[in-house]
Amino acid sequence: MDRTTAVVGGLVLALFGGALLLWCAAEVRLRHRVRRRGVPAEAVVVAEDDARGELDSAPLLAFSALPSVGGPGAGRCAERVLARPRGHTPLRRPVRFAPGTSVRICYDPRRPDRVVLAAGEISRPAVADLLWSALGTCCLAAGAGLLAAVVG
Repeated sequence: MDRTTAVVGGLVLALFGGALLLWCAAEVRLRHRVRRRGVPAEAVVVAEDDARGELDSAPLLAFSALPSVGGPGAGRCAERVLARPRGHTPLRRPVRFAPGTSVRICYDPRRPDRVVLAAGEISRPAVADLLWSALGTCCLAAGAGLLAAVVG
């Protein structure tokens, strides 16, 4: 392999793997924080209006968010929010998320569009996180290996 190709390939793989690991860590931290400190609520799965939305594995959820206490929305009535939950990445949407089904969620009171499914609503939350983390680690290791081979 040409030296320039190895350096560029190693840098691309290492940067991609590092960025993927950072993104995974940020997403996991955000979801755990929203589950711990968020407001629990019941949401209803809404039917999609367009064909692209139906292909998304994360269901579109509708729920009422309470206004934050002392925040800019204080004194207002509850608002209706449409959002997709974070961290839901199966290949196909599970049957239990059919339109009209109610699901338990947690949302960030400061940003009600940040929604995560409650811990009991998802079957294997750590599997997808581990898969993406393993992919990032492998890319980072492959990039570092290529760069080490060029230097050594």
